[in-house]
Amino acid sequence: MPYMYGNVEKALREAVEKGVSGKRIGVAFSGGLDSGLVSAIAKEYAESVTLYTCGTANAYDVVMARDLSQKLGLPWVHVQISKGMIEGTLREMIEATGISDPFTLSYELQLFSVCKAAKEDIILTGQGADEYFMGCAKFVNQTDRDYQILKEDSVDRLLTVSVPAEYQIADYFKKTLVYPYLDPGVVKEVEAIDSEELRPKDMDSRKSVLKEIAANMGHTAVLDRKKKSSQYGSGTTDLVRGIAKERGKMYNEYIADLYDSVTYGVPSKYRGSVINVRIDSVVRAKAGKILQENGLTPSEAVERMFLKIIDEGNIDFLKKE
Repeated sequence: MPYMYGNVEKALREAVEKGVSGKRIGVAFSGGLDSGLVSAIAKEYAESVTLYTCGTANAYDVVMARDLSQKLGLPWVHVQISKGMIEGTLREMIEATGISDPFTLSYELQLFSVCKAAKEDIILTGQGADEYFMGCAKFVNQTDRDYQILKEDSVDRLLTVSVPAEYQIADYFKKTLVYPYLDPGVVKEVEAIDSEELRPKDMDSRKSVLKEIAANMGHTAVLDRKKKSSQYGSGTTDLVRGIAKERGKMYNEYIADLYDSVTYGVPSKYRGSVINVRIDSVVRAKAGKILQENGLTPSEAVERMFLKIIDEGNIDFLKKE
């Protein structure tokens, strides 16, 4: 009886082979399942594979990556980042890419640091596995409708925000990025799987299909790798928050100041205020889609709401009936 995920496995192997065959490869390596699996496959086809992990001295990702690199038998480089380096790195990243979104800067800081440190011209990445193999915690315990909204929103953000930002980073360092999980052949085969098979029932069942594929390929060392989001697992977000706190600023406000200082030569307080808010992820996804369709950014929408509060002199329009 054919293996039920054989087509996905074949497509993934072909995507890696196509991108790395006979070449010297660097890997943006977090020590998790996603980058671990493509690294293990790349070892079969590339001339050489070197793993690069960005993080503070004792960061979670660093500990995990060091351990997995030994199990995979691949050379590993710790791209260490410290408090004294973080602001300079962020400034260089802003200048190189023009990225202003605090979340994107935080999330992509690790790739930026890896591309800067890597000697190889080609960088292999595990980007896309969370979105297509359902690895995000937010996918768990959702209603059918909200699950679908979050899934579509995650892929949309990946393709319209994250990947373009990463291409800017790669161009800056004259690197080529290889995305096996975003290969059209892989995506096609994943989309052919019953969505309920991909949908996680709990936190431990996230990316269960990808785990089965890894096990079937014999790469058991990459299984059961507990993973944090890169900005947290690397320790970089904690560094930024610490600096922001020292300067009496919120995280987003500190990033806004850096961006405006690099881009305009003036601090953000002369151009506008920064507001930190936390809202339900489903609400953000639904509203964000409507705003995008109407050509508005979240910042513009919030400013219009504040102006309406001023005009009305009350918040009656916000109260529930």
